[in-house]
Order: sequence, then C-alpha cells, then structure tokens
Amino acid sequence: MIIGIPKEIMRGEARVAATPETVKKFVKDGLTVLVETGAGENSHYYDEQYAGVGAELIPGPKQLFKRADLILKVKEPLFNEKENRHEVDMMHRGQYLITFIHPASPGNHEMVKKLAGAGVTSLTLDGIPRISRAQHMDALTSMSTCAGYKGMIMAANDLPCFMPQMFTAVGVLKPANVLVIGAGVAGLQALATAKRLGAVTYAMDIRPAANEQAKSLGAKVIDSGVPAEKAMGEGGYAKKLSEEWIQKERETLSKVLCEMDIIFLSALIPGKVAPILITENMVKEMKKGSVIVDISIDQGGNCEITPAGTKEVKHNVTIGGIKNIPGLIPASSTWMFANNVYNLVNYLIKEGQIVLDLKDEITGSILVTHNHEVVHEGAREAMGL
Repeated sequence: MIIGIPKEIMRGEARVAATPETVKKFVKDGLTVLVETGAGENSHYYDEQYAGVGAELIPGPKQLFKRADLILKVKEPLFNEKENRHEVDMMHRGQYLITFIHPASPGNHEMVKKLAGAGVTSLTLDGIPRISRAQHMDALTSMSTCAGYKGMIMAANDLPCFMPQMFTAVGVLKPANVLVIGAGVAGLQALATAKRLGAVTYAMDIRPAANEQAKSLGAKVIDSGVPAEKAMGEGGYAKKLSEEWIQKERETLSKVLCEMDIIFLSALIPGKVAPILITENMVKEMKKGSVIVDISIDQGGNCEITPAGTKEVKHNVTIGGIKNIPGLIPASSTWMFANNVYNLVNYLIKEGQIVLDLKDEITGSILVTHNHEVVHEGAREAMGL
C-alpha cells in the first residue's frame, strides 16, 4: 500500500498529517510513503528528515494523488489555486482518504458529494467514538486540547482590557469574566487557560458530568435548564436537542451575556450541525468590546453570525471563526495529530491493505463515503438524503 502525505493548502494551515517519526513507523510496517516537498516545513519537519526515514519526496500534488492508495490529510479537500483544480478532482476511484471532513457542515456538502461521485472511500477523524480502545486514535480530542488553549489566548489578545485583576496607582481594574459554553475537552482546556490568565470563569453545558468537571477547575456553573435525560448521548457526548430546548438555553444565556467579556463557544453534537446558541440579536445585547471565539465553526458554529474562517467586528463585538486554531501551534498539534492518524491506520490495515469492517463501532462512526454513496448518518440527515 502507498500512503500519500500532501502539503496542506488551506491558507494559514501549518500542520501536516505525518511526522518523520510516524513515517518511519509506516515504512517499518512495510508501507510506501510519499511526502510532497515542503509538506512539513511550517511545522518544523523538513524534507531531509522525511527522506532520512525512507519517505519518497514528490514535487507536487498531482503525482502524489495519482500514485497513492491512501491519502492522509489534516483538513478537508479544498480547491487548489496553484493547480487550478479541486483536490478531489486529483483523486481516483478506490482511493482512501483519512482527514477531518466535518461532513454534516453545510459548507462541506458539495465536497462530500464530489468524494462520493469520484468513488473515494473517505473516513472522517471527527467521527472517532469516545471509547477506551479508540483513545489513542482520537485526533478530535487532541486538536480540541490545542484549540481550547490557543483559542483562549486569541480571545485574550482581542480583549481591550486586562484579563487578571490589576492593582494600579490609580485604582483597581476588575478581572475579565469568561464564559465557556460546551465544557468538553476544548472547553475545559479553555477554562483552565482563562483561569491561569487571571479571569473569573463561568461554564455552561447541558451535561451534568461536564459541569462537574468545569466546577473542579474553579468555574462557576450556569444551569442550562435542560434535563439530564435529554442532554446525554452515547459515549458521554451531548445529544441533539429540539428547538424548544435550544430556545430555553438561549433564554438562560440572554440573562448573563451582558456581564461577560469573553464567550468561548465549543458546543458540538458528534456528526451533526452545531446548535445555534447565540443569535444576532443576542450579540447586539453584549458588552461593547467583548469577544466571541467560536471554535465550533467547522460544524456550522454556535453563534448565528460567526464569520467562517476569519474574524470580524459585528455590533461592537469581535467574533472569531478561525477554522484551523490548532494549526497556530503547529509543532505540538502536528505531533499529536500524526500519532493519532498512525494509530488509526494501523488499526484499519490488515496484511498491508485497508480492511473495512462496517459492523465495527469505530469504522462505522468515521465512514463518510463508500461505493459512490454518502453513508455518514449525520451528513445524510443534514443533506436531507
């Protein structure tokens, strides 16, 4: 089997899907690894390091996509401006793709259909179930750790005031109030980072266990009002709520948003479009100069007016919808991501070939397109299939 590692083409994306360390493991396993020239340099992994462990360096993406049986990427396939072709159009029938696809996100629907049409079997890393035997392949958790830390640093940078309480010669400046909505891996890391920066932290999650974890980090918990039996899904993840319960969440949030300096949004439903918890009208009521960082943007975003992939000031609130926050700390995030991906590939390969057991919980959760069809449940629901 031939594995292809292309250079990421999303603007500002510095990560790469394999490190020299994981390439060495693939080669030791008897696999051939193609690495596009310069693919790792922005993560401080260089061509000579890949070549030194047995990788074949390929000067451009077309040859790499043509030769590879399995493509490993960080971000979903995109239009390659340099080649004037979409990455999917360089792929071929029977090829495998492992990356973050976020197939339920409306912005990715056409790309997912293109993958199906091309006969590519694609597997999405955001679908890895949170079970003990999948922990070492769970790239979403790894990247969420990075996004929680870096996302809060970004929020602090956009804030027009100090995060900690400051005692000065002319008086005392109060600490910033930070609310994290969605106390999963990213949210908990964001809370811990905000606490270290001296903020007063608040958390809201529909899952009681998540709120307990937030409380253990010193956060004051805001009760969403959603009953536990309606909140808890499989594997400890949040369950999709009806519009009635989402509206109750919004009503609760409306009472506290005006007191907050930073809102960190990370409420996600696995394989589903992210719930809209903050509407444009709610943003209008927020404190002028306050900041929203919406890391759920890959699945549509928790704020109705989050700008996808960028940062804008709307109604005097800075709203960030940067899509590749882990890519802003590329050395650490690439190391984590590459090891997760190696473990997944190692799990799927039997005697040098990928074998898909569609009844397996892990495989069934991550499969997006197969045999020219979109098979991912969340994507099909979001597409109305």
